[in-house]
Amino acid sequence: MNVNMKNVKISGIRKFYNEVQKVDGAISLTLGQPDFELPKAIKDGLIKAINENKTTYTSNLGIDELRNEISKYLNTKDISYNANEICITVGGSEALFNIFTALINKNDKVLIPTPAYPAYESIVDILGGEVVNYSLDEQFNINIDDIENKIKDMNIKYLVLSLPSNPTGAVLSKEEKEKLVRVIKDNDVIVITDEIYEALCYEEYYSVAQCKEIKEKIIYVGGFSKMFSMTGLRVGYYACSEYLMNEIIKVHQYNVSCAPSICQWAVYDGFKYGLNDVEYMKRIFSKRKDFVVNRLKEIGLDVVIPKGAFYVFPSIKKYNMSSEEFALRLLHEEKVACVPGTAFGNGGEGYLRLSYCYSDEELNESLNRLEKFIKKL
Repeated sequence: MNVNMKNVKISGIRKFYNEVQKVDGAISLTLGQPDFELPKAIKDGLIKAINENKTTYTSNLGIDELRNEISKYLNTKDISYNANEICITVGGSEALFNIFTALINKNDKVLIPTPAYPAYESIVDILGGEVVNYSLDEQFNINIDDIENKIKDMNIKYLVLSLPSNPTGAVLSKEEKEKLVRVIKDNDVIVITDEIYEALCYEEYYSVAQCKEIKEKIIYVGGFSKMFSMTGLRVGYYACSEYLMNEIIKVHQYNVSCAPSICQWAVYDGFKYGLNDVEYMKRIFSKRKDFVVNRLKEIGLDVVIPKGAFYVFPSIKKYNMSSEEFALRLLHEEKVACVPGTAFGNGGEGYLRLSYCYSDEELNESLNRLEKFIKKL
């Protein structure tokens, strides 16, 4: 057995989700999965692809039509990749695994934020790399000085950015982008920027991938699970320069050959006919965000207003218990499930992640129960 696996834990998100299943009547705010139906354009695209027998292998990169649409879409965000610089993958998760596998040698150091989506650290551990964390401030903004110092002092080869962020909902500001671009220009580092929540950015969108001068150093990861509410259909992508593509696609080729053909065609139709559904979903999420944040403040929790994705990450530090203890007590005493912050790394201690991918009724009831729980403390 691979000795690196001893350092890898089952996802704390899924671990807690499994715990919820044991509690009858529990309301779960644990999963990052939109509660909207699959857009009609995606459904129609799936059916059409089946009826037209588009069920064979595609090229390793994916169908030309979809890669061209992604290229056009990214251009509207001031990000420039042509179709041959884009590879369609089995969700953003496969893209991340392919990228890290192609890049990392044993003991290579990878700079990763904490708190953050747990897969980054786990994949690096599986591959025998070394995780180095960089810090966030109290508003969950990235600490660029910390990033720059660690790149210079610790021989960092790779930097992970994850904005909009799971679990904090933080986004990249214009000022942060400009400072990061300077750091990337001045140092020999490759950046993996995971922007799976890009379509759910409630403020102006900024990305280091918008700077063409550092394109050779950037690998952009995106996907459609959140954008088109299609988590089970598993379509994502990465975009990068030809040099990096030629190496990363080897992993993709031997791993899965190609993403599911009918799902690729469905996303193509989603771009052509379903972007209004994305905007509608974003408006609803924005309203839910405001409701949840205001309610948490009324309850007495310290909360940073998220600017992207569909999570809120309130502090529970004032209650003098670990995130896991707080979450387990809340689950068993009031039957509300939130993910303990430690599921997202050491930087998550003292916080809970609440997903607002749920109906207004479920959110209201769960927050009423949370208030009842807190009043007992």
